Amino acid sequence: MAENRCSCGGQGNAASASVGRETVCIDTYRVLDSCRDRDCYEDVRVFLTAFGQEIIDQTCTVRAKSASVIWTNVGVDSVPFNRGFYQVSVRIYILLTMEACLGNGRSQEFDGIAVLEKKVILFGSEGNVSIFRSTQSENFCDVQCSKETNLPVGVVEVVAPIALSTKILEGDCCCGYSCCNCSDIPSGICELCSGDLVDPENGRRLFVSLGVFSVIRIERPAQFLITASDYSVPDKECVAAEEDDPCSLFRTLAFPVNEFSPLPLSAFNAQRDEEDHDGCRRK
Repeated sequence: MAENRCSCGGQGNAASASVGRETVCIDTYRVLDSCRDRDCYEDVRVFLTAFGQEIIDQTCTVRAKSASVIWTNVGVDSVPFNRGFYQVSVRIYILLTMEACLGNGRSQEFDGIAVLEKKVILFGSEGNVSIFRSTQSENFCDVQCSKETNLPVGVVEVVAPIALSTKILEGDCCCGYSCCNCSDIPSGICELCSGDLVDPENGRRLFVSLGVFSVIRIERPAQFLITASDYSVPDKECVAAEEDDPCSLFRTLAFPVNEFSPLPLSAFNAQRDEEDHDGCRRK
């Protein structure tokens, strides 16, 4: 078996060099487990500014114009009594642009923040090393920070959410989905709105139903001698911590595989040439 191995400092075999290729050692992250999912969050509480709260207190007709993911918090925790498995906890912050009808043909836009949570369990193997990397410090005696890698790295990919429906309910209604309070939203996210977020005890509240496509994976640092190939979106569905009733409309939508698979250079150039050709033909 020793003759089949190649040192990271090697130059590869003669056959590889003769065709313009070489065997190289790379330091990267290895994907140990991954899953994909389409989640439908019904009646999610939307946190509004004072301006937005004033608008929904005056109208009953609101629609969502756009929704975008502005930040995610990803946490990884080991699963007790199940070695090698980890729970990935994801909190997704979504900026919503809403439009309300105020009567007499007038409409007004306002924004708000919705917060979603998702938990899945994936295999992340085991590790117990500390990695030290060089820094830009000019002082040799400066203490360098270490990166503890006994826990794997959780990675989340999310496309722009789909706003399925909106509704306005009275403030004393206890229904709807809300995983946090207004005070739990980080200040940096609140600053993206046009004003300070408010959480009035009385008055109406705005809720929106959102469809979210996501891919979650667990990675660990690793060194490989490999032949690279394109990464494919996993076929396995995510294992949710709790069972929720799916939205029938959202379940009928196809998973947007192309959004998670960037075009290679050859296909990108071919698409650009085709667009340029069509533009010249229209002229």
